[in-house]
Amino acid sequence: MAYLDWVNSPKDLKKLNNDELGELCDEIRRLMIEVVSKNGGHLASNLGAVELTVALHKVFNSPNDQIVFDVGHQSYTHKILTGRKDSFSTLRTEGGISGFTRPDESEHDIFSSGHSSTSVSSAIGLAKAKTLKGEKGKVIAVIGDGALTGGLAYEGLNNNECSNLIVILNDNNMSISPNVGTMAKNLTNIRTSPKYFTFKSKITRFIAKIPKIGSQITRSITAINQKIRKRVYKNTFFEDLGFRYYGPIDGHNLEDLIDALTVAKAHSHSVLIHINTVKGKGYEFAEKDPSLFHGIGKFNIETGEPLSKGETFSSAFGKSLVGFADKDSRICAVTAAMSTGTGLVEFSKKYPQRFFDVGIAEQHAVTFSAGLAKNGMVPFFAVYSTFLQRSYDQLIHDIAMQNVKVVFGIDRAGFVGEDGESHQGLFDTAFLMSIPNLTVFAPTYFDELSSMMYQSIYKENGACAIRYPRGGECEKPEGYEYQKEPYTVFGNREGDTCLVTYGREFCQCYAALDTLENAFIVKLNRIKPIDASVVDELKNAKRIFFFEEGIKSGGVGEHFASLLAENSVNAEYRHIAVTDEFVKQAPVKSQFKKYHLDTQSIINEVNNE
Repeated sequence: MAYLDWVNSPKDLKKLNNDELGELCDEIRRLMIEVVSKNGGHLASNLGAVELTVALHKVFNSPNDQIVFDVGHQSYTHKILTGRKDSFSTLRTEGGISGFTRPDESEHDIFSSGHSSTSVSSAIGLAKAKTLKGEKGKVIAVIGDGALTGGLAYEGLNNNECSNLIVILNDNNMSISPNVGTMAKNLTNIRTSPKYFTFKSKITRFIAKIPKIGSQITRSITAINQKIRKRVYKNTFFEDLGFRYYGPIDGHNLEDLIDALTVAKAHSHSVLIHINTVKGKGYEFAEKDPSLFHGIGKFNIETGEPLSKGETFSSAFGKSLVGFADKDSRICAVTAAMSTGTGLVEFSKKYPQRFFDVGIAEQHAVTFSAGLAKNGMVPFFAVYSTFLQRSYDQLIHDIAMQNVKVVFGIDRAGFVGEDGESHQGLFDTAFLMSIPNLTVFAPTYFDELSSMMYQSIYKENGACAIRYPRGGECEKPEGYEYQKEPYTVFGNREGDTCLVTYGREFCQCYAALDTLENAFIVKLNRIKPIDASVVDELKNAKRIFFFEEGIKSGGVGEHFASLLAENSVNAEYRHIAVTDEFVKQAPVKSQFKKYHLDTQSIINEVNNE
């Protein structure tokens, strides 16, 4: 790789001309495809942002100029250019570099991110702090058009009062109304020319110095310019919010990008640059199916085929939901821009009138679902556990207080592996346990998931949540059948050692049961409310171990402990769960072991080894 071999920091880009930078972009794409095919990751979004990132580091001086990537799932080029090229092969591996921006990795990663629509707000805060401290340098927020479906982005844009702020709108799906016509394109080319900008600045300063009438002429010219732009540009939304707007610009044309960024850097006013890019650029399979390659596991480079296949809880959820919708016209499906990830593609095709993708707007999704329910529909909101966190107030105020029937399919609950701290589904149990008028189920197997969906629709009065893990189901015990009870007991009920658990963790506990003496398992199928009669199962227990794939503080195990105390159960009680920390990226198997939730750790814990 002719150029990538010696590009070790953003400073090295300053020595390259545009043709050489183009070659560098091709080399970066090849490296990206090779590593992601082995490690998994967010490929399509990163392939689309290569030229933009190279241009940013060519024009600006990071970290003095601070670049904030929204979500951070398009920062691979940034990582390669900021000293992590040699460690890029460790992307998303245990002990390796993160798939998102992380300040503990590099001074060039200004903000830790993993959730959408946060960049503008954080960038405004960074820019304002620079101003207050008298520091020079720009703050650049890179945000995708998808993230502009989230309300937080607009709260930030509406609060724009910074002269040192630049917002890059990376538009790869034209969700913003396109500017139409050759005139708009030509005007943008002129306005983003450094020569034009320099000439304009000199003329403006000259006119302003004319005695008595200079400032009046300048104001008149500015007003005329604004009127012309509004006539030529069909979209003046960002100008109305106080930004100098440039665009749309070809996001894969390095010369145009560098010119536009150079002009923006010279401005003493907030600027928004609107660029158009192609998701998956440079890799045919990713360009054809950007949704599949948005977040993908290991795949075959030659064919684009994922290496891991098979039914998952997400697909099982989607299949069951279609089955219920076939028989019940009230059933609706809601997603926050995650129809593929949550298994709703089939539903969206078969029942498009009852399928709602509201964009990356989890708060709206929850309250919208409440409205559907209030008027007699039965909405299922399928959402990753980590993203449900964003709508806690709506869960309380618009769901529980209204006591409406909305069913939450909480996907990716528990450990999620290589996505790391921002995506672990470990907090939902703690915040859901605190909400009245809400029933929470935790299936271990696909048939339990379907049965709990049925219970949520037809047997429960208010809102329900069903939390299930990423990936497939574990092996079932021979002869196992779900009894639709709040809990199930396995093993010798007269034993003096009881293991209590729920969801996927049951598989680890059951595997340990044969090795443990005089022990039995209480598997909670419904974790909220915990059925009080479970106490009767513990009358002979001298030791109770609660194993939980979730955060310890406020988790199900703590509520179970309260139930024991209220019923004067005097057995020794141990609660094994994730303590007060964020779980780093690693294979799920490794995460189970680290937090003493794997089979061998359970055996060791019970045997005091």
